[in-house]
Amino acid sequence: MELDPHTLPTDTAITTTLDEAIGWARESSLWPMIFGTACCAIEFMSVAASKYDISRFGAEVVRFSPRQADLLIVAGTITYKQGPILKQIYDQMSEPKWVVSMGACACSGGFYDNYTTMQGIDEIIPVDLYVGGCPPRPEALLDALLSLQNDLRTNTYDPERHKDFKGALDNV
Repeated sequence: MELDPHTLPTDTAITTTLDEAIGWARESSLWPMIFGTACCAIEFMSVAASKYDISRFGAEVVRFSPRQADLLIVAGTITYKQGPILKQIYDQMSEPKWVVSMGACACSGGFYDNYTTMQGIDEIIPVDLYVGGCPPRPEALLDALLSLQNDLRTNTYDPERHKDFKGALDNV
């Protein structure tokens, strides 16, 4: 069926700003990469499965290369030996990028208070959202995703937020 240009309404127009259009596009097209090391990674599998279905929120394209991802989800215990690897993966991601620290161990070391366990990944990479729990419920991760999407939609995301971050490995 062909549209006649003379019968189209002339009083309709869509107006927006470039920032709003970019925020709308980013909001529903997050490409997560999971850095799962412990039980929290199992909860992420639940989020990606059909019951919770992360794809409903525009984050279904789980990437396995940091160069293709813009959302890093660190789920589980991070040791000091894993720290440089996590930092390298973060550095390989292109801007803009976001980080979610998922679970008590990634957020604060959890109940591991010893010489091998990092007491939170924010020692080496900047974190945008913390999801507490041991392990956190799938709904908690979805809530963090919705919070990030709201920030992207309303343009409260500051691309310069990590400019002055000095992690423990930045001088290595």
